[in-house]
Amino acid sequence: MSRPQIGAHVSAAGGLWTAFDRAKEIGAECVQIFGSTPRSWSVKLPSAEEARTFKEAAKRSGVHPVYLHAPYLINLGSGEKRLFGASQTSLKGHLKIAEMLGAKGVIFHIGSAKGSTKEKAIPQIAASLKEILKEVPGKSLLILENAAGGGDKIGATPEEIADILKRVGSARTKVCFDTAHAFEAGMIHEYTPAGIAKLCGEWDKTIGLERIVVLHANDSKTVYNSHNDRHENIGEGYIGLAGFKALAKEQRLWNKDWILEVPGKNHEGPNKENIERLKSCFKK
Repeated sequence: MSRPQIGAHVSAAGGLWTAFDRAKEIGAECVQIFGSTPRSWSVKLPSAEEARTFKEAAKRSGVHPVYLHAPYLINLGSGEKRLFGASQTSLKGHLKIAEMLGAKGVIFHIGSAKGSTKEKAIPQIAASLKEILKEVPGKSLLILENAAGGGDKIGATPEEIADILKRVGSARTKVCFDTAHAFEAGMIHEYTPAGIAKLCGEWDKTIGLERIVVLHANDSKTVYNSHNDRHENIGEGYIGLAGFKALAKEQRLWNKDWILEVPGKNHEGPNKENIERLKSCFKK
């Protein structure tokens, strides 16, 4: 293996299976999609025929694996009963879609302790994830994403994520590491070889690098420790091309899928240029 698989979040408009044509067009080797509209609490499950068409398209394309991203509305840490309930139902629905499509898992933002406290929110999140996994048996994973921090956001440190994983106690809970979020949360000041080695050491000791299955490879539009979650194209933000070149040398991260969630050209999402730019970081 000379580098990890590199992919992108692409649109699935016009049918979930159309994502593979878009992925191939930009040179993505793995892919992330929304399994149902991210702008609504309601979850539309695919029909058996749609799921079959999706799997056939996946096989033909060679683009693998597939990740789903849950709606950003979800907040399993909320102290508001109604919001928490809707969040749990939504995430459960998206995990069902992942199972139907044969996706590797659902990546989701953990949420915040707004209207509660972290001391109450973290056990609540863990109990919720346990319940979802019990009600949706199978192989698809629930993948917790690190947060950009600020306010009552949960998951801006490896310690908070480790606490949730330990409480859930399931091999079906994994982690997505977002490069921009880590920078924006103040977790790493610069993506230099020394800074990356230290960061990976901390995550390995706290969580275990094997629990990280996917990276969101995003540059940051905002400065270090900004707590402001805004992505930028590779090499055009505060992490910079040198940062991604240094990250590409960390071979402990090569067995993770790297997925772009960058604005691309004219804010149309990840494009071929961004994928080629990231791939070039692995060239000697």
